[in-house]
Amino acid sequence: MTRGRWRKSTFSGGGDSTDCVEVSLTLDRAGIRDSKNATGPTVTVTAQTWSVFVTHISQT
Repeated sequence: MTRGRWRKSTFSGGGDSTDCVEVSLTLDRAGIRDSKNATGPTVTVTAQTWSVFVTHISQT
C-alpha cells in the first residue's frame, strides 16, 4: 500500500460523492481503492503503470 494522501478524481461528481475510485500517489507507486470501502482492499501499481493508464484513458 502507498503512503500518499488518498484523493478522488475531479470528474467523480465532487463534494461528498462516494461512487468513485480514489488514488494515492507516491514517487514510485499508485494505490487505487473503492471510495465506498476505504478500509477494504487496494490495488497497487508502479508509477510508470499508472502513468501509462492515465495517458491511455485521457486519449479516449
